[in-house]
Amino acid sequence: MYNSERIPETSVDQNQTNGSRSDVNSDGTDQYKDPTDSVPRRPSRRIVLHFDLNNTILVSDAVTRQGSVAALEYFLSTVTWGPRFSANHDYLYMSSRHMVLLTWILPYFFQMLQDLSSQGLEFSILFRTFGSDLPRLLNAVKRAVEQGSHPLFPDLPALKLRVNVTAGRIRCSGKGATLIRGEEHVSTRDGERHVYQYLSTAEGLGGFQDHFDWWARNTYSILGGKPLWIDPFDTKVQHIFIDDNIRQNDEDTIVHPKVLDTRTASTSELYDLCLVQNDLLKAISEPGYFTRRIQICMENYEGNIQTG
Repeated sequence: MYNSERIPETSVDQNQTNGSRSDVNSDGTDQYKDPTDSVPRRPSRRIVLHFDLNNTILVSDAVTRQGSVAALEYFLSTVTWGPRFSANHDYLYMSSRHMVLLTWILPYFFQMLQDLSSQGLEFSILFRTFGSDLPRLLNAVKRAVEQGSHPLFPDLPALKLRVNVTAGRIRCSGKGATLIRGEEHVSTRDGERHVYQYLSTAEGLGGFQDHFDWWARNTYSILGGKPLWIDPFDTKVQHIFIDDNIRQNDEDTIVHPKVLDTRTASTSELYDLCLVQNDLLKAISEPGYFTRRIQICMENYEGNIQTG
């Protein structure tokens, strides 16, 4: 259905390349090259970026009560040895007072804001999480973006971005989905496209808590995952969801892509088009990681539009 001639995120083993360079990213690009060089100049399409929190832009987990150190240790042990499930590991828990802005939110998230803004890209960001950490995250981002409180990015207020600190909620049932944020209230009962248009016109940075109980009732399958309404042939707006738990196996993925007026889409046909599986290690270590992944989606989306 969609363009199969896509730009993939390539992987280069730095230790196997000639010269074993230490100044290249995992995708083979120069670590010190301005990441904005890869972003299309003055794109006309608006981008709505849906960002997961835990293990995507945060190294913590409000659902499991893991702090930054414990969450990173768990991630590293999981990618090394595989997942292990056991209860009552109190040593994993860490007081939230240790989670300061500098270490809690990955710095290269803010780098991405600068990169995209420098290219004149019109974009908005919607944080999406099953956890309870959204209000705290929104207030922390507001301090950084509007007040310049981040020591590494004191010039963020110059971007003129605004943060809506009112945390929204998405609630799902067999009858559809409802989005509530303050006085705003939209529902799929008025049509899936009504919700799509609402999210497509979001401004600045904001967020919604997704419906964890609905995901659990659907046995943690794609059908109960975080809904993402998509029109893959919309020439004016592109939605991109970045989440570490996106999988190309639909039985083990966390986002429910809903292609308007047709059906639930498989993750694989929208991968690197509207869906990105976050790599936490790259997000931590590579300044242009988020920017590059977004650029890949933008170029693939343009190809999809052209081939119609």
